[in-house]
Amino acid sequence: MIEVVCGLIGDGTGRVLACRRPPGKHLGGLWEFAGGKVEPGEDPAAALIRELQEELGITVAIDGDLTPVVWDYDRGPIRLIPFLCHIESGDLHPHEHDALEWVDRESCHRLEWAAADGPILAEWIAGIE
Repeated sequence: MIEVVCGLIGDGTGRVLACRRPPGKHLGGLWEFAGGKVEPGEDPAAALIRELQEELGITVAIDGDLTPVVWDYDRGPIRLIPFLCHIESGDLHPHEHDALEWVDRESCHRLEWAAADGPILAEWIAGIE
């Protein structure tokens, strides 16, 4: 099983950052929480910090975690490990996505999310942090 991390990057006002996968990539056009694969032997929190630096050009601080999700997109199962975090430094720039949007618990429903992010989104909306 491939371990993948994602970050619910908060802006301090109750919103989190949604990132849209570009056309032509797996799950292109769907929204997700940014992150990526955990390297062998890497701590998941450290993987998130590394991935968000690579994907968005930011450094984050971890504030907590949510319940991991096991999902299979017919490419083999992944274990998606979500973290709550906030930006410590850097300016957001979408290196791996074609759009970024800050969403709150009410507005996030208008976006079409990748399936594995659904249970994480539901937990965040419910306020189980």
